[in-house]
Amino acid sequence: MKIAMWSGPRNLSTALMYSFANRADMSAVDEPFYASYLSQTGLAHPVRDAVIASQKSDVSDVIADLLSADKTEHQYQKHMTQHMLPMIARDWLTKVKNVFLIRHPSRVLASWVNKHDTPSLSDIGFTQQLDIFEQVIEMGQSAIVIDSADIRSHPETSLRALCEAIDLAWDPAMLAWESGPKPFDGVWANHWYDAVHRSTGFLDREGPLPVLRGDLAKISEEALPIYERLAALKHSI
Repeated sequence: MKIAMWSGPRNLSTALMYSFANRADMSAVDEPFYASYLSQTGLAHPVRDAVIASQKSDVSDVIADLLSADKTEHQYQKHMTQHMLPMIARDWLTKVKNVFLIRHPSRVLASWVNKHDTPSLSDIGFTQQLDIFEQVIEMGQSAIVIDSADIRSHPETSLRALCEAIDLAWDPAMLAWESGPKPFDGVWANHWYDAVHRSTGFLDREGPLPVLRGDLAKISEEALPIYERLAALKHSI
């Protein structure tokens, strides 16, 4: 089984990748379209040159690798929705299990600005996530929505429900992992993954929503209807 997990940045996506990769039957791929995204857009992200040097930039090659046989029974693919530029084919999504990880935009933005400049709506992937979700549905495929808040609040219950939804046997190894970097981390891990490298499992329930002002508040307002639309379709736990 190949699981494609679609989210924007700062969505609990790395912790969830560590959770799945801690299974003995699962390998992990970290943001395989990142180099292509940077090459095509010219964006000045942290460690840009190292990212481009570390991955294939031809999207056809990336897709072929994602669909090829793997060393383990299952594969977890962590995808950033903003990396899926319009010219990238979508037909391969019929060959993977598509899951959509969402998070309230205020929390996403509050986390983002700790690491990078103020983003645009496009940078945080909400519109792209909805587009991919709708494309998966149009192709007659299952599109499962999960919320990072549910995973933080009820890790075992949420992950058990997700495993059941994708026909994957439950494994309690998903609830904890060793601290530190992982061999499948992208080269950008030192910039973005410091908190999850210190972790050994999912953190507790999140507190009140952060209060945003100025441009961040405006971007959150733009993203909120998309979050609410997908949240209304999230998988029951």
